[in-house]
Amino acid sequence: MSRVETQVVGQTRSIVREIVQEKDQGRDFAKQAAIVVAASLFVALCARISVPLPGTPVPLTLQNFGVLAVGLLLGSRRGFAALTLYLAEGALGLPVFSMGAGIAYLLGPTGGFLLAYPVVAFVAGYIYEHSSKNSSKNSSTKGSGRFVWAVLASVAAEFVLFAGGLSWLAILTHSVSLAIKFGLYWFVFAEIIKILMAAGVATRWQQWRSSQE
Repeated sequence: MSRVETQVVGQTRSIVREIVQEKDQGRDFAKQAAIVVAASLFVALCARISVPLPGTPVPLTLQNFGVLAVGLLLGSRRGFAALTLYLAEGALGLPVFSMGAGIAYLLGPTGGFLLAYPVVAFVAGYIYEHSSKNSSKNSSTKGSGRFVWAVLASVAAEFVLFAGGLSWLAILTHSVSLAIKFGLYWFVFAEIIKILMAAGVATRWQQWRSSQE
């Protein structure tokens, strides 16, 4: 084989390799996009499980569980993207929120909670994905350690959630005490249950993935 032929064969192989890599990247992007869309729809499904409460404009929903679960399972970046997409769907009028849709709903009593969702998912995912790397080095506490970190990540995310939600309620009501009454007292016990549920789901998922490796 002459030098020219060798160069042609080498260039052809290089081009084929680049095409294969581009196809793989395209498939991966499509896969990640599908996961983000599915996660936003999962939160929307959780939002449909809603119970209006007397004495407060904020309903009791499974939405927060969905946000925490998405953040813990998908990680910070994809969790943030999924909840940003979720807000965009609701702002465009799609029925993904618990009791309404559109820009006006985002400016209502629950707007502070909703607008905090992308950051909530990011915080939960960021803490958990970094803690998982550390806990994986210690196999003796792997299972319990993952659950504890999932709980801690969820608690930190809940602080962000209620900071946003109560701040917006305080602006609307012109009263910090009313904001706490409307947006906190009714929900403490339910949020503890949601945190434990999300942490349990995330831990089980991590254990299953580890068993498949």
